[in-house]
Amino acid sequence: RERVAVAVERLHGVTRERFLRDIYPRRKPVVLTGLELGTCTTKWTTDYLSQAEGSKEVKIHVSAVPQMDFLSKNFVYRTLPFDVFVQRAAEVKHKEYFLTEDEKYYLRSVGEDVRKDIADIRKQFPILAEDVHIPEYFEKEQFFSSVFRISSAGLQLWTHYDVMDNFLIQVTGKKRVVLYSPRDAPYLYLSGTKSEVLDVDNPDLEKYPLFVKAKRYQCVLEAGDVLFIPALWFHNVLSEEFGVALNVFWKHLPAESYDKTDTYGNKDPMAASRAIQILDRALKTLEELPEEYRDFYARRMVLRIQEKAYRNDYG
Repeated sequence: RERVAVAVERLHGVTRERFLRDIYPRRKPVVLTGLELGTCTTKWTTDYLSQAEGSKEVKIHVSAVPQMDFLSKNFVYRTLPFDVFVQRAAEVKHKEYFLTEDEKYYLRSVGEDVRKDIADIRKQFPILAEDVHIPEYFEKEQFFSSVFRISSAGLQLWTHYDVMDNFLIQVTGKKRVVLYSPRDAPYLYLSGTKSEVLDVDNPDLEKYPLFVKAKRYQCVLEAGDVLFIPALWFHNVLSEEFGVALNVFWKHLPAESYDKTDTYGNKDPMAASRAIQILDRALKTLEELPEEYRDFYARRMVLRIQEKAYRNDYG
């Protein structure tokens, strides 16, 4: 059965004060329109982007199919000069290509040393950074990263969650974003931070029968729209047109809650990682019991987790 998508609320001209007072505490996605984002929304044509940052090399994802899957890695990494990449990503059919003439391209900017450095548009794309005014709805010391993204038309990214709050700023082009609440994690067939359900529009319900229970939220981002994605909300992004976007992640938990080695903003908080390790040890210990005992005590453990840790005020 088809679940009707819930439209993500759109709000115009929201001030920082109103965002922090009325919207942020609700922990729900919202599209903010009419914000001052700088000259990027008018300046960033393909020609301007190509000229501004020139021929420095960028590492990109190249996919022969529109739906990219991080679990099966159905794409390849390649390197291109930035100006060549922009022109290719903007084309539908390619004269020069790596895999097929209608391959899709995706850039997710990374730090100089991927293992140690975060993505920061001011460092990786300093000239373009001057055109952007990032809405400062959080304190400066909470800033974690600013990820510059460029996608071919028709490219779809896998469903995943991040552990930090973020703004998805759509600078040019159009994106459809499908979101699922953290509460629906049991229906999303998770592998780490990613969902195994690749096609959210036509899911294989024989393989993923519980997926129908996941409540789908949806919005379309036009140039100049900003989507607030709270931490732990799952999102699946489809670029309906060639487009440029910027993600800004910030730490809304105390800084020491996060894994220091996390440069992408998607490693579970330290306490969560420890809890999962402890749970794995507990489950290993249960294996010492015969099956019926194991089943009984495992169910009791589930009940305890529900009693002690589940929220009961979800709307």
